Amino acid sequence: MVRLGVLAAVFAMSAGAAAAQSADKKEYCGHQGDIVAAIAQAKLDRVREADANAHVVKNATWPEKYNVAIPLYVGEIYKLKRRDLKNNDMGAQWKQACLAN
Repeated sequence: MVRLGVLAAVFAMSAGAAAAQSADKKEYCGHQGDIVAAIAQAKLDRVREADANAHVVKNATWPEKYNVAIPLYVGEIYKLKRRDLKNNDMGAQWKQACLAN
C-alpha cells in the first residue's frame, strides 16, 4: 500500500464524525474510494494538478456533498508517482482503510 498512512490521515481530517454517523459507512466509504480513484485516474490521464479538482467534479458520479474533500485528496494523490498509481488500486485501498476506521 503506497503511502496509505498519509492518505488515511487526510481521510481522518476530512471525514467528520457527523458525516460518518449520518450516512451508511459502506456507502460513505464507497464514495470516498470513488473520489480517490477518479483523482488517480486524472493524474494517469495527465490532467494538471491545478485542473484536477474541476476535472473530477465535472465527471462526478457521487453526491455533491462529497466534493468538498476533493481538494484535500488531490494534493496527496498528486504527490504519488504515476507508476505507483498504475500498480495500485488507490480507490479500493482508500475504501478498505475507511471501512477499517
